[in-house]
Amino acid sequence: MNTAPIAFLKGHGTQNDFVILPDPDNVLDLPASAIARLCDRRAGIGGDGVLHVVRSAAHPEAKAMAGEAEWFMDYRNGDGSIAEMCGNGVRVFAGYLERAGLVDEGDLAVATRGGVKKVHIAKGGDITVSMGRAALPEAGVTVSVDGRSWPARNVNMGNPHAVAFVDDLAHAGELRSAPPFSPEAVYPDGVNIEFVVDRGPGHVAMRVHERGAGETLSCGTGACAVAVAAARRDGVDPAVTGTAATYTVDLPGGTLVITEYPDGEIAMTGAAVIVAEGVVDPALLTG
Repeated sequence: MNTAPIAFLKGHGTQNDFVILPDPDNVLDLPASAIARLCDRRAGIGGDGVLHVVRSAAHPEAKAMAGEAEWFMDYRNGDGSIAEMCGNGVRVFAGYLERAGLVDEGDLAVATRGGVKKVHIAKGGDITVSMGRAALPEAGVTVSVDGRSWPARNVNMGNPHAVAFVDDLAHAGELRSAPPFSPEAVYPDGVNIEFVVDRGPGHVAMRVHERGAGETLSCGTGACAVAVAAARRDGVDPAVTGTAATYTVDLPGGTLVITEYPDGEIAMTGAAVIVAEGVVDPALLTG
């Protein structure tokens, strides 16, 4: 058993926080139970998820992307489950790579289970992630909380979202547990659920229950899904108008700016902050 201390960092994107584990050669054994212990906010380091930093060529799920992206974001939810993509996580992942001297400011590509994502690191500023295109399946659901129900728009950003527009964000309830939705068959593997209110033209606010994590202070793919759903609700489709649509999305942890372009590409801009680094006792990973 490896008894050497394991390096980690802690970072956040609009307070969606992560434990960062640099592991270029993919040598760490990270079962779901170890991830959950790392993310425990009292008995571990604490985080909404883990950013496992691996060279694409060293990971079986990313080898095919190694020609496009040197680095693979092996993302895990706080309960240890595997996720396709995490938008805030990509920004923090890129921020770590730049801080560690592994990449320079400017453009880079990051491999994820949701495909290769293009990232731009501004000099001393925010990080923009090209999040790909949204898919808009026709099948939606009805979400219910405390006797209230709302129709929710089905938006897929490489991971599934259900976007419900409400009159008051308090109507979303406690959001620690997943709000029930029907029909359940629309999301057989669970879903991220966003509750949204209007703040003004092109400006909304949201709360989110993230699949596998409960309510988080920010969700990047969720903000993208919300912007797309808001645009369609407002009768705006950049593919039709030929003009980009930009929405400011307020989350409990900060603000993200989401732009959808006529070709369907969606860009998310926001901060990425590294707040600490240290070593993990290997016993935490082995239990």
